[in-house]
Amino acid sequence: MTNANKLRKRFREVLAGDTCVHPASVFDAISARIAEHIGFEVGMLAGSVASLTVLGAPDAILLTLTEFADQARRICRAGNLPLMCDADHGYGNALNVIRTVEELENAGVAGLSIEDTLLPAQYGEPHVVSLVSIAEGAAKVEAALDARQDSDLVIVGRTSAAAITNAGDAAERLSAYQSAGADALFAVGVRTRQDLDIIAAGTDLPLIIGGFGQELLDLDYLSRRNVRLALQGHQPFAASVQATYGTLKALRDGLEPSGLERIADATMMNRVMCDAEWEDRIKRFLHGQEPKSSRTQ
Repeated sequence: MTNANKLRKRFREVLAGDTCVHPASVFDAISARIAEHIGFEVGMLAGSVASLTVLGAPDAILLTLTEFADQARRICRAGNLPLMCDADHGYGNALNVIRTVEELENAGVAGLSIEDTLLPAQYGEPHVVSLVSIAEGAAKVEAALDARQDSDLVIVGRTSAAAITNAGDAAERLSAYQSAGADALFAVGVRTRQDLDIIAAGTDLPLIIGGFGQELLDLDYLSRRNVRLALQGHQPFAASVQATYGTLKALRDGLEPSGLERIADATMMNRVMCDAEWEDRIKRFLHGQEPKSSRTQ
């Protein structure tokens, strides 16, 4: 069993549980390692955050599949945190979804969502957000399932219909994605308990929600509605931007490095870079000693 498969099984255990948890919004190897050390059950890599991290660009489908998969691979390689990915619309049609699953599965992710938003923005209507047909959305889910090699990789059908059309449309779409074989369902933009009740009544699959309203901040209520992941947004990346800006500005304005506040100390830096593990490897492999295997022959 590979490490990726073990992490996928752990992610499935979270989805099969009876409580709702908040995933950690991560964006690189260090942020994922911090989340793991703190004790988060799952990490979440969003397309918007990946675009900011890799390109310094907004969430306008500017990031390529290869760039996104490479960033996911770096995160997965850094530790043992199951990673759920927002794979947007699969970077094209159902055939492109197949390529998306191939790349992200090989990157080591535990799960990925495919959404039914019409992307990228259309000429003449760049700010109009619309949805593909339910049939096309279901075909994308079917293509994703057909592409995966590890049956433990979690395929999630996602819709933003609750924010674009209505909760009834969201429930119909998610029901179709369940029928297509999705392992879990992702509803974005649910604002009220009434809307979530409508969506939850239409499926028995684990639910993931994001961009939700104040009414839905109760984890006990969400757990009873079979919600297993509730995204809180992507504040860690915004916090890192603010911290970097403040530090660089203070230095530019003449503050001595010794005067900086809220800087990670040596203990934390050593922990997040796994310094002890690498020091052990240096002792084992770079001290110029004859390998034990050679001495015993």
